[in-house]
Amino acid sequence: MVETQHSPRIIPDRLEGRGARALKSWESLLLVVALAIFITNSLASPYFLDPWNLSDATFNFTEKAMIAFAMALVIIAGEIDLSVAAIVALASTAMGYAATLGFDTPALVVVGLAVGLACGAINGLLVTGMGLPSIVVTIGTMSLFRGLSFIILGDKAFTGYPDSFAWFGQGYVWWVFSFEFVFFAALAVVYGILLHKTNFGRSVYAIGNNATAALFSGVRVARVKFILFLLTGLMAGVASICLTSRLGSTRPSIALGWELEIVTMVVLGGVSILGGSGTIPGVVLAALIMGMVTFGFGLLNVPGIVMSIFIGLLLILVIALPIVYRRVRRRLKEGAR
Repeated sequence: MVETQHSPRIIPDRLEGRGARALKSWESLLLVVALAIFITNSLASPYFLDPWNLSDATFNFTEKAMIAFAMALVIIAGEIDLSVAAIVALASTAMGYAATLGFDTPALVVVGLAVGLACGAINGLLVTGMGLPSIVVTIGTMSLFRGLSFIILGDKAFTGYPDSFAWFGQGYVWWVFSFEFVFFAALAVVYGILLHKTNFGRSVYAIGNNATAALFSGVRVARVKFILFLLTGLMAGVASICLTSRLGSTRPSIALGWELEIVTMVVLGGVSILGGSGTIPGVVLAALIMGMVTFGFGLLNVPGIVMSIFIGLLLILVIALPIVYRRVRRRLKEGAR
């Protein structure tokens, strides 16, 4: 019998490089953090692992994450939309007013989506048509849209939505999986394909890295940016439908402060606030992390103001950390020379 000696399997450098990059990626770090938070919550409260509690916990992030997917594309393209929460309020107000007129559920959904698209179109036209900075435009429209809700409602509230309308925010699809969570997962797939597998997604990255170079390369920069603002408006309309359905009422203060949480979710997901980089899987993991943290704080009866402080500190941290890292790395290189 001839004894053969098997040589060790050689991994091509290309594949080995991909594996090493995957392990060192921001998404890998977020996955570790998510697992750590999951284990910590499991040990901190005996109610955390209850399937129905976990299902209800998804409401803490799904509606915001729906907007975060579109916001991620806007920020990657080098812009920002701070009016999304106000769009939610205005769309909800429009649906509430329509409900008082006797509109049924399909019509209410159309109203919510139409108002979201209209608000997104206003932002897009001001930014791409007039060349105004998006941060200035959306701060202005944030006050405009929220102000319209307060003018229409004052200190009152719209209620009396049709019973069938409650399904969007309170319905379940499979056993303990809420409609919102299933829809969130479907949107994650759609936006993942849109950003990472299409020419449109490549155009978004190109614009974020260098809008002038992208323009000379044949990318219709203004058109792409306008579509992105339409998407954020549309997703704000979708989130408004889910949130209004879940609450069963509309007040002008609905979704107040969401813009901070959504931007934090996007930046925590690895999207550069300066544009040009970021992934949808990162945003998904960031949404799960923020949802679990919020749910964990709730189980431990931590006051809501603590969560607001946490989100503010988290936003500062995830923006400052890459900058500090690059500076330290540059100084180390200079010292080694």
